[in-house]
Amino acid sequence: MKADIHPKTRKVIFIDATSKDQFLIESTAHTTTKAIYEADGQEYDAFTVEISSATHPFYTGVEKNLDTTGRVDRFKKRLAKVGSK
Repeated sequence: MKADIHPKTRKVIFIDATSKDQFLIESTAHTTTKAIYEADGQEYDAFTVEISSATHPFYTGVEKNLDTTGRVDRFKKRLAKVGSK
């Protein structure tokens, strides 16, 4: 195998934007923010995600409508235009 072709990993905190749950995982994700990991009090690089296993309907069994980017509103506007023709 070739040496030094794989990216270096480091511990990164993934923070769920909805529930604020934290997951400490080895990752190659690039980030400029840092946060304190609640379980051990150490500071690590931090990466915020919109959905994790803590809030995803498949894992929680609870269905929520998370429209953070306005996709539903844009769809309804396009549907209204088509319906009026």
